Parts: sequence; structure tokens; C-alpha cells
Amino acid sequence: MLSFRKLIERLHKRYGDPELPPARGPFELILWENACYLLPDERRREVFQGLRKQVGLTAKKIAVASDDVLLPLAKRGGMRPETRVFRWREIARITLTQFDGNLDAILNEPYAKARRALKMFPNIGEPGAEKILLLCGMAQGLPLESNGLRVLTRVGYGRAQKDYGVMYKSVQADLADELPTDAEALQQAHALLRTHGKELCKDKAPLCAECPVAKYCDYAQKLAASFIE
Repeated sequence: MLSFRKLIERLHKRYGDPELPPARGPFELILWENACYLLPDERRREVFQGLRKQVGLTAKKIAVASDDVLLPLAKRGGMRPETRVFRWREIARITLTQFDGNLDAILNEPYAKARRALKMFPNIGEPGAEKILLLCGMAQGLPLESNGLRVLTRVGYGRAQKDYGVMYKSVQADLADELPTDAEALQQAHALLRTHGKELCKDKAPLCAECPVAKYCDYAQKLAASFIE
């Protein structure tokens, strides 16, 4: 099995420097996470930048924006646009009422407290809260979403299981001694794993023949063996 460092090096050679979200700070990153549903990143970026240009990315501006402005943007974000508008307003309301309009203040708090604060917001669970903190420069391990988790289990970290939470913990346990501590390096690793999972190491019909780590991947080797048999 490849070491984590070598895995990330090979992914970096394949994809180059990964593109991070255009959002800055926890408030913008929460909006980024709530911009779309089951649509490509290009559409997420379009909706997010539309909010920036047409409304403004502050809690006060989101809170007072009319449905005439918000709903057309929300429709670009996929199904159930009315629910999306409600969530944007909830993000603004919680920021204004619980954090005096300044969500950046949580970055001065201990990590666990900042993570709890983020979990108050729509669609932000523990992995999402940890990812937002990482993108804000608060690094404590490597948060993973489904694509990155799939890549790591296939190359031999943790154990692939039906229980997502158990699988997640098993991967984190295997990674613990190999992770860099630098936030920028962890941001890059998170983005590269996600990109690889979306582009080549797909859930169904992975493109193992094009994969830069296929010869080190348990899953790819088993898949190749099934064709030989």
C-alpha cells in the first residue's frame, strides 16, 4: 500500500494544484455548501457568485433580500429551490441572532467549540464542519467526504463497510500517524482526494486503467483479476 504522502504526490502529479472553493470564512463556506444539490461544482460556483453579485455575502444582506432575487438563484441550484432559499435565510438568521452577525469570531474559539457552532447551520454535520474549519486554516486531522473516503478505502485505508460512520472512523484511525499537520497541505490532500473520486475513482464504473495509483490499489487489482478470471 502506498503511504499517504506518496498517494497525494501521485494525485498531485495527475491533477496539479487543486482548485479550492472561492468562499472565504465560515459564513461564505456555509453558503457554498448550501448553494446546490446534486449538481456539478461549476453550477455551485455560478449560484454562489450570483449571490455575491446580486445580494452580497453578508448575513444582513441575505436576511433582507427579496424572494424575487433569491428564488431565481436558488432554481439554478437544483431541485426544491424554495427549501434552498429557506436555508439561506436560516444561515443568515443564526449568524445574526447567535453570533451578532460575525461568524468569523468562532475561529478564535477552541476547535471543538467552533465545530459545535458550525453544526447549528443547515446541512452542516461533523465532517462538513471540520472541512469548513480546515479551509479556514484550523487543521485538526483530515475531514473526508464520500469521494475521498472511497479513494482511501480502495487503496487500503480502513475497511469498506455498509455503516458509513464505522467506515469513516476506521479510515481516520489508519491515517492518524501519516497526516501532515500543516493546514495548507491538508487542504490540498482533501481537494485532490475529492477530485480523484469524482473523475476516476468513481463509485460505479471507476476508470482504473487511467488511474495513477491503480497498481497500488487493492480495488483495482481485484477488478483486474475478475476480468482475467
